[in-house]
Amino acid sequence: MKRARKFIKITLWIIVSLFVVLLIAAHIFLKPASDEKVKTELSEGYGQPHISINTYKDFEYRSIAMQKERDTMKPVLVLVHGSPGSSLDYKRYLNDSLLNEKFNLITYDRIGYGKGNLGEIQGTLAFELEVLHDLIKDIPVEQIILAGYSYGGPVILASEKKYKYKISLASAVVGEYEPMFGILNFYKWKLTRPLVPTMLKAAAKEKYAHLKDLPDYKDKWNVSPSKIINIHGDKDVIVPYKNSTFLQGVIDSEKFKMVTIKNGGHDLIWSHFDLIKSEILKTLH
Repeated sequence: MKRARKFIKITLWIIVSLFVVLLIAAHIFLKPASDEKVKTELSEGYGQPHISINTYKDFEYRSIAMQKERDTMKPVLVLVHGSPGSSLDYKRYLNDSLLNEKFNLITYDRIGYGKGNLGEIQGTLAFELEVLHDLIKDIPVEQIILAGYSYGGPVILASEKKYKYKISLASAVVGEYEPMFGILNFYKWKLTRPLVPTMLKAAAKEKYAHLKDLPDYKDKWNVSPSKIINIHGDKDVIVPYKNSTFLQGVIDSEKFKMVTIKNGGHDLIWSHFDLIKSEILKTLH
């Protein structure tokens, strides 16, 4: 019995220690990158990043362009990240020489995930749309290609304007399809909420907001006349593939292209870069 108790104590001590280490690591790594880090990470490829601080209402948000001045002869590819996430989720795309040659590349840190506004999630798709429209207000919409990943997907899909193209990447569009994982209880319980890193709190708050907010858009995904390329892995457990089959059923077939990644998960923007890049390039034709 003494050995059993000792074994249990040691096991519990190891589990608690690992939890503390993971918690500390999460607080260190799950925070917005500094401007210096962004410039370093995005100076490894073809372009040179230009950082701007934009203001929408009382919020400041960071945007990044991979060119000093927009080339009006090229389309503009606007990349919208998911939650949790940041503009650096698209690092490989922003550093790609061919994409920089063919497009003006722009991205931004969504409010609640960026420098100076971490955790300040507003929790509505309408607000996200307003910020996106603020970002692109000086660009002709017919030159814009919007690409949105995960919760960045419904942000671009909900915009009713006529863009050159929209690229939907594992988009979460149906509230009732949202899997509510047990780990969300750490955010839900008041006792453990202070332990959760701010970026994860923002993501949890946004996820709960999906349940109330997304149903309001159920009949609006087909309003925009923009052509859509929808890419999704059929083994995605974070944003189930049935979100895409729903879109396929409600959006006119002549403007909707479904690209299914067999056995693909939710990490597609990293694991299937070449496929996504190929589909992005097809928007030029």
